[in-house]
Amino acid sequence: MSNPAIAHEDFHKFREFFYRKTGILFEDNKRYFVDKRLIERMEATGNENFRSYFTMLRFQTSNEELQALTNAMTVNETYFFRESYQFDCLVNSMLDEVVDRKKAGDPVRIWSLPCSTGEEPYSIVLYLLEHWAKLDRFDVEIFASDIDTEVLKSAARGIFTPRSVQHVPPALLKKYFTKLASGNYKIDPDLAASIDFSRVNLLDPLDTRQFREIDVVFCRNLLIYFDDTSRRSAAEIFYNAMSPGGFICLGHSESMSRISDLFKVRKFKDAIVYQKPL
Repeated sequence: MSNPAIAHEDFHKFREFFYRKTGILFEDNKRYFVDKRLIERMEATGNENFRSYFTMLRFQTSNEELQALTNAMTVNETYFFRESYQFDCLVNSMLDEVVDRKKAGDPVRIWSLPCSTGEEPYSIVLYLLEHWAKLDRFDVEIFASDIDTEVLKSAARGIFTPRSVQHVPPALLKKYFTKLASGNYKIDPDLAASIDFSRVNLLDPLDTRQFREIDVVFCRNLLIYFDDTSRRSAAEIFYNAMSPGGFICLGHSESMSRISDLFKVRKFKDAIVYQKPL
């Protein structure tokens, strides 16, 4: 490869393009990370310089390379029962309010985004099974979405490392998982089949219009990668996708109050969450 280095102006050109496509804005302090991933993709696709790679990226009709690059650029670090106080709040408070407003036969809809390799939506399922007494009385639909197609494949397979399941109590590990010869753990296939996994770019209306009447959203540690404009857009998308009175859970360092006034703060015993007004 004759010139793999990424020039300063090329970095800014790419940053603007990627931001328009995904809503993710890379600051200058992410320069090394971005350059490294770009050079890896340039080498993988046989492009000798940034200009030829960027041309392919913009004009490839299949968007196959854009997806491959997005997979490389997104960080997926998660584990079961992460920030479990929000799952406690789900089964102790939020769902009871949700079902009080339901008519007979209405489903309860929960959306996990970004779902990464599946630990979050599977944690939701385990909490419902173990801690929500009303589960047998309602049809619960669980949607799990991510922009990264590779992590979605991994999530659907339902195989996890010991580190990923380190916070799962031994009794639940024995009840819902099978230990494999590799030392990894495979979740009960019935639980995997209960989740609807889908590739979604949160800021693409074509991707999100299918989500309506959502009662609880888990969107944790995604908005920290967005700028203010993208965060406001995301808030509006969630607002339109949610049922009146629905709840949204963000990461511990995120605050909807600093993003949008569409939601009100709800302080429950277990957690602070945000609610779409009735």
